[in-house]
Amino acid sequence: MIESTSKVSLKDFDSSVGLDRGASRLKELCWYMVKVTFFLSALPYPSGLKTKLLRFFGAKIGKGVVIKPRVNIHFPWKLEIGDHTWIGEEAFLLNFEKLTIGNNVCISQRSFLCGGNHDYRNPTMPYRNGPIILKDGSWVGACCFIGPNVTVGKDTVVTVGSVIVSDLEENRVITKPITSQIKVRWK
Repeated sequence: MIESTSKVSLKDFDSSVGLDRGASRLKELCWYMVKVTFFLSALPYPSGLKTKLLRFFGAKIGKGVVIKPRVNIHFPWKLEIGDHTWIGEEAFLLNFEKLTIGNNVCISQRSFLCGGNHDYRNPTMPYRNGPIILKDGSWVGACCFIGPNVTVGKDTVVTVGSVIVSDLEENRVITKPITSQIKVRWK
């Protein structure tokens, strides 16, 4: 066994602290089976069927929503999508907290909306989750990362490969990755 000198203590992580799953384990299991069959599949099931399934599991879904194959939605009961929104292939919506997607929003292929995180400043790495809001007319380009507690403003374009960890104003075009760097020393 390798001796560790790290202050991180993952053995002390408690997955029951800081995450409200929002549904029973049975509901979550049923959703998982539906997700594997109809959402994670490469088969092009109709978006109308997918939106009905999401509504059945508690999502609020507008009209004209397009959901491409292999889209991973974690908790539909914590999801709200407006009218005429598109979600591209292999998008991952990790919505541990509420995910609100406005009208006429485009989430492009392989984008990761990550409402879940861990507090790296604490050795036990507790959850540090947060909601994500994509306002009307926003566009998240392919292969982007949007972190927890982020709002993307109305009519804002996040270009391909960007990393967004703080709020974006409306009517902007983000042409290079936006990251924040926090220097923290362990005590």
